[in-house]
Amino acid sequence: MLWMSCLPTASLCLLLLPCFPAQNGGKNEQSTDVINVWEGDSISITCSISDFGTHLGMHLKSSRKAVNVIYFSMDSTSHISPDLANRTECSRDGRKYTATLHNVQESDSNVYQCTETVTFNDHHEILDGKRTIVVVKARTGGALKQSPLYASPQQGQSVSITCVMNSSRGDGEIYLLRTHVQPKSVLYVSNQNTSRILPAFAGRLEYSKEGRQIVITLRNLQENDSDNYVCAEEVKDVKNTRLLSASGTMLLVKGGQAHSQQACRDTSWVIYSLLIVVVLLFCALVCCTLYRVNIKKYFQKKPPNVVYEDMSYSSRRNTLARTNTYSKDS
Repeated sequence: MLWMSCLPTASLCLLLLPCFPAQNGGKNEQSTDVINVWEGDSISITCSISDFGTHLGMHLKSSRKAVNVIYFSMDSTSHISPDLANRTECSRDGRKYTATLHNVQESDSNVYQCTETVTFNDHHEILDGKRTIVVVKARTGGALKQSPLYASPQQGQSVSITCVMNSSRGDGEIYLLRTHVQPKSVLYVSNQNTSRILPAFAGRLEYSKEGRQIVITLRNLQENDSDNYVCAEEVKDVKNTRLLSASGTMLLVKGGQAHSQQACRDTSWVIYSLLIVVVLLFCALVCCTLYRVNIKKYFQKKPPNVVYEDMSYSSRRNTLARTNTYSKDS
């Protein structure tokens, strides 16, 4: 086997490891990550050192038997296989190893897993770590057929995703992946038709598989279920293993009618409250203004501006003109 030097300060080399399952039943097994990129992009896969035993090294294994696998060692020696020498960088930061692959191709789509080698009680142990599903989409279109391309159901409704597999017998392992908002593996169906469903969709996911076609129904959808859902098929043959993917279904879950009505009621109460506050403030302003100008003086009754004349008989008698009476004798 040919080896080439990688980064002087990194601890990375590539090995051919045929087996994928752990040798110890999966100690330190972690959740599955999903990486979804276009051809030509770069990806980084990180493997973390566990707290179990004494760490000796880390493998990043691929499910493909004919594909080189990365090995992070404790010493300063580092090697890389010639087929990835120009596209791979590797580094270590504390208790984390990182492998970065540039200019990814659709053929790099695969399921990768970190496996750590440790010593415990003078015995070597192999610990299964994080699994990473890498989906590299070709810019010319997906290898699988998936419909619909877009769905916009109301909250509480259902949507069905139909995927047509590429394998002639339809006996490949199938994944339904969330690839954007919350990258996760939603559904895994083995070639023996056993399944593993993401706990968040427990009781809300149903599927039926017939030949090369699988129909996956997501029920009682919530707004946080909005994401891009991609079907992927892992096909194994004598030579290698391929992970083929579709273009995906963009799912946008809209708020339901009850939710909208509640939001409308909440908004109405806010508007009513603001109107009441405005009216009260206006009344207070008017009262303050009236008080300041002393409104009482405008409503006091004013005495009439008239001259009173007594026109009674006694009064008029005193004012009658008397004529002078002269006696003839005078």
